[in-house]
Amino acid sequence: MLHLKDLRLFNFKNFTEKTFSFSEKINCFVGNNGVGKTNVLDAVHYLSLTKSCLNYSDLDNIRFGGNFFSLEGGFIEDHNEDNIKLFVQSGQKKVIKRNNKAYEKLSDHIGKYPCVMISPYDQNLITEGSEFRRKFIDGVISQINTEYLHFLLRYQKALAQRNALLKIFIANNTFDALSLESYDKELIENGSRIFQIRKEFIQMYLPVFCEFYSVLSQKEETVRIRYVSDLDTNDFQAILKENLIKDRASAHTTRGIHKDDLIFNLFDYPIKKFGSQGQQKSFLISLKLAQLQIIKEYSRKNPILLMDDIFDKLDEHRVAQLVKLVHQKEFGQIFLSDTHQDRTEKIVKQISTDYQVFVL
Repeated sequence: MLHLKDLRLFNFKNFTEKTFSFSEKINCFVGNNGVGKTNVLDAVHYLSLTKSCLNYSDLDNIRFGGNFFSLEGGFIEDHNEDNIKLFVQSGQKKVIKRNNKAYEKLSDHIGKYPCVMISPYDQNLITEGSEFRRKFIDGVISQINTEYLHFLLRYQKALAQRNALLKIFIANNTFDALSLESYDKELIENGSRIFQIRKEFIQMYLPVFCEFYSVLSQKEETVRIRYVSDLDTNDFQAILKENLIKDRASAHTTRGIHKDDLIFNLFDYPIKKFGSQGQQKSFLISLKLAQLQIIKEYSRKNPILLMDDIFDKLDEHRVAQLVKLVHQKEFGQIFLSDTHQDRTEKIVKQISTDYQVFVL
């Protein structure tokens, strides 16, 4: 089973220097707000996925007064240990090393040590714009499909270049259709593939998600996720052609798979407007547990599960159902944070006797 054996933080957020040795099953971080519980979970996320789960700039995670931070940990799988080091310094590129060998591309690291994070910040998936939901679906698929990640990176690069060219056209009062076509070709080729993969993924993901939500709600509530895209009704080449005048006037690409969205419904109504706090929390937890299950099935690895302060806003019944799910599904290594040590220990004892509690 994949697990993180230890973790060393240096100049990371509120930590000057800190070392942890972990249980293979459950690791709990308890203490008051502001002591760094979430920061430890974020460090694990960094080592797994090369970036913060909080969408901060890397430089924002350097401890105040410093000019770099480093993270180091040992991942063990099938009795083999990999040492992962991550280094961020002002004015330099982020470096990640696996067994002292730096990756040429950070994307090559994605999927090797899969990880799923459940946190209060997931609320953005419901309350904020489509960008958050696209990032979610892209993050899930990228951990199980390396080709998808490459399509996505090429699409984003071509999109940025096309938008830059449209701005130049406006600034210079010129237009060159031939120059634009080369970027259109990249967008169409990669965007069409991304659309198809996203569409197929949601079809596979939806029943897994619904099953988790059904358990948390005891089958009393029905939920739905609908994937919407400009490519639902037209091919990408036609979309770009139809919107060329609008794109030139606004100096950016107004339509495409970078505008895709996921519609979250409870009883066929938007959960954002009609869901209670408990229902929304259950919805978000089910999203992430389905993510974990899909990654587990496709990668044949047990992703590390990070649960940050998830017991608030859940009634005792939903907490009990969550504990039951975690126990039955035999998830891998778990890291969780909470402000109440007694509550935490009571909950984790129902899952496993192999656990550690770190009081920060």
